[in-house]
Amino acid sequence: MKYICLAYMEPGKLQGMTEAEQHAMLDACFDYDDHLRAHGHFTAGEGLQPPETALTLYWKNGKVATTDGPYAETKDQLGGILVLEARDLNHAIQLISRHPGLKLGPWEIRPAADLNEMMKESEQRRAQTAP
Repeated sequence: MKYICLAYMEPGKLQGMTEAEQHAMLDACFDYDDHLRAHGHFTAGEGLQPPETALTLYWKNGKVATTDGPYAETKDQLGGILVLEARDLNHAIQLISRHPGLKLGPWEIRPAADLNEMMKESEQRRAQTAP
């Protein structure tokens, strides 16, 4: 089963480390990602640029509106995502609990939604209304 893992970072935590500590942390994270890949657990993942590069889109008064930065005002900042393949939630927790990035901030783990049936039904509805 796929799990989406959202890695949050405490602002300034990585930047507050010495260069050697930063390198050690990043090397440990990438090494663990390689371990997850080698064992078939790392499906995909991406790091994110800082929150000040974000743009949030939302629906307001019948049209699309935007705001700079992340929508939610939180202390921790979303730093990256990882798509994990695990047997179940307990297995996903075991795998992420060993990730060195956990020392930089909390991780959120959510089961990926299986939208196949919903997509199939939508496709059938759209086919019936197509000209």
